[in-house]
Amino acid sequence: MVSFKKPDLNSFQERIHIATLFVTFCFLLLLSRLVWLQLVSHDKYALQAENNRIALIPVPANRGLIIDRNGVVIGRNYSALTLDVNAEAITVGVDELMDELSQIVLISPRDRRNLKRSLEDSRKMGTFPLRSMLTEAETARFMANRFRFPGVEIHARSFREYPYNELASHLIGYIGRVSQKDRERMLTEIEDSKADDPDALQASFLPGIQYVGKIGLEQSYESVLRGVPGYDQVEITAGGKPVRTLASSPSIAGKNIVLSVDVKLQYLVEQLYGNFRGAFVAIEPATGDVLAFVSKPNFNPNDFVEGIDSVTWKELNDSPQKPLYNRPLKGIYPPGSTYKPFMALAALENKKRTPSQTIFDPGYFDFGNHTFRDDKKGGHGTVDMQKSIVESCDTYYYMLARDMGVDMIHDFMKPFGLGQITGIDLRGESKGVLPSTEWKRNLFKKPEQQKWYEGETISLGIGQGYNAFTILQLAHGMANMANNGIVMKPHLVKAIEDPFTRQKQLTTPKESYRINLNSENIEVIKKAMVEVNISGTSAAAFKDTGYRAGGKTGTAQVFSLNSKDYKHGATAEFLRDHALYIAFAPADKPTIVLAMVVENAGFGAQYAAPIARKALDYYLEGKWPAEVPEWKRAP
Repeated sequence: MVSFKKPDLNSFQERIHIATLFVTFCFLLLLSRLVWLQLVSHDKYALQAENNRIALIPVPANRGLIIDRNGVVIGRNYSALTLDVNAEAITVGVDELMDELSQIVLISPRDRRNLKRSLEDSRKMGTFPLRSMLTEAETARFMANRFRFPGVEIHARSFREYPYNELASHLIGYIGRVSQKDRERMLTEIEDSKADDPDALQASFLPGIQYVGKIGLEQSYESVLRGVPGYDQVEITAGGKPVRTLASSPSIAGKNIVLSVDVKLQYLVEQLYGNFRGAFVAIEPATGDVLAFVSKPNFNPNDFVEGIDSVTWKELNDSPQKPLYNRPLKGIYPPGSTYKPFMALAALENKKRTPSQTIFDPGYFDFGNHTFRDDKKGGHGTVDMQKSIVESCDTYYYMLARDMGVDMIHDFMKPFGLGQITGIDLRGESKGVLPSTEWKRNLFKKPEQQKWYEGETISLGIGQGYNAFTILQLAHGMANMANNGIVMKPHLVKAIEDPFTRQKQLTTPKESYRINLNSENIEVIKKAMVEVNISGTSAAAFKDTGYRAGGKTGTAQVFSLNSKDYKHGATAEFLRDHALYIAFAPADKPTIVLAMVVENAGFGAQYAAPIARKALDYYLEGKWPAEVPEWKRAP
C-alpha cells in the first residue's frame, strides 16, 4: 500500500507570496521605466526619434554678383550637378567609398585628397562637394547605383566663375571651400550677433555655407555676397531615402556689389604692362572711386574655386615674379622724384621757399663728408621751383630737405596719406614708411641706432632714404592734392545692389577731412606738373594730347650704387631701378589721377609715362591703342 505525503499548505502559500512579490516588482520596474521614458524623458527621446525620421538638408544661397561701374559682370554664378558626401551617413571607409564610386564616376586624385583633407570639417558642417560638374552619363550611372552609396547624393548648385580669368584678379580675389579656420570665424560672428537662438542659427546657417571669400573683394564683402542659406526638412526612411518634404526655409540670395572700377580701363592697363611687373592705381579725386587697380603679374582665380592642384600652386608660389603678391596694396616702393611735387608744396606751405626763389645747382650737394650727386652732370644751373619740378633737379630738393628737417616733412606728408593706411575696402593693406625722429626711436633698440642723423634727411627730399610708400598711397596723395586738400577715402565698391529690386545703397563716403592748404600754392605745383608734360621729362610721352595733364616722372633706386655709375643693361634684372609716374587730368578740373610703378624697368619717362598716356587717352577721349587687342565682353 502506497502512502502520499499531505502537501504543506503553508509552504505552498509562501511560494505563491514570493512569486507574487517578484511579479509585482517586475511590473513596478517596467512601470517606472515606462514613466521615465514617457514622461520624464519624453522630450529627449521624441527629439531623437524625430531626428532619425527627419533630415535637415541645407540649401545654399546664390552668391551675389560682382559688377563693374558700367554694368560688366566680372564675378558670376552658373548651375551644375555636384556629387555630395554626407560624412555622417557614410558606412564604409573613405578609400573604399572612393574606389567604389570611381567605377561609376570619374574621381581624380585631387578629389580624393580634398575629401580626406576636408572630412573633419564636413562631419561638423553637413555635406561636402566631392565632384563638380557631373556629365549626363555620370549622373545616369550614379542614379542607377544610388542604393549602394548611403550618404552620397547628387544636388544641383551654383558655382562661382570669373569670366575674364586673370583680369583684375587681385582686386576681385576668389572663393574657396570652407576651412576649419573659416568655420571658427563664422561661429564667432554668430556668437557676436546676439541672435535669439544662436544654437539654432548655427545648425541651420553653417551647413549651408560651403564656400567663402579667401582674398580680395570676395573676402572683404563676404557677409554681403554670400546671402543667407536656407534648409528643407525632409522625412526619410531608415535607409536615408527621402520620402517627402515637411517644411522649407528658402535661402536668401546674396547682394550684388557694384564696383567703382572701369574694367575696360583695367584691361587696357594690364595689357600695356605686358611682361613687366608693377602696380597701377587710378582714382577719381572728387569721390575716392578707384577706377583701376592693377597688379602685374596676376593669376587666374578660377584655379582656386574647387581647390588648386599642387603643380599650379607650386608654380604660382615659387615664381620669382610673385604673381600672388598684391602690389598696389602691399608692395612698398621708394617714391623717387614723384615725391618732389609734395616736397615743393610743403616748402610753400611752411614758407621755406617761394616760387621765384632760386638756388644754383652745380650738379652736386656737399653735406659733411658726403657728396650727394644730381642725375645731370654739370647740374641744372639756376633753378627756381617750377624748373626744379620740370627738370627734376635733385640738388634743389637736397637743400630743401636739409632746410625743412625730417619732422617737418613727416608732419606735412602724413595728412596726404603717405606712409599711412588709406582704409581701402581690401584686407591686408601695408602701411609703408614715412620716417620721423620718433619713428626711428621706436624702430631700433640700441641708442646709437635710434638717433636721427641730419645726413639721413638729405636723400628724403628726392624720395629715397627711408621713404617707402604703396602705389595706392601715392595715388591717394595725388588725389588729395588734385582735390585741393579735400580727402576722400579710396574705395573699390561704389554701391550694394539688391538682386531683385535693383535698388542700390551707395557706399561712397563723405569727405574724411580737409587739409588746410593755400589754393595759390596748389596752383603753383599743378602748373609746374603740367609743364612737365609739355617741356619736361615726360614731354615725349604726352606730345599732341587733346587735353592738358599734369605729371611727374620718377626713377627709384632699388639698391645702393656705392658711388658706381648705374648701367641699366649691365645690372641684374631684380636690382634695376623702378620706373614711376604720377598724373592728374584734365588739368583745370581733374576727373582722374593715377600713380604707377614698372618694377626694374629703368627710367620713369621711358617706361611708365607712355603707359599712363594711353590710359588717359582712353579714359578721357575713348581712344584705344592699336597694339592692344580690342576689349570683348564675356558671353
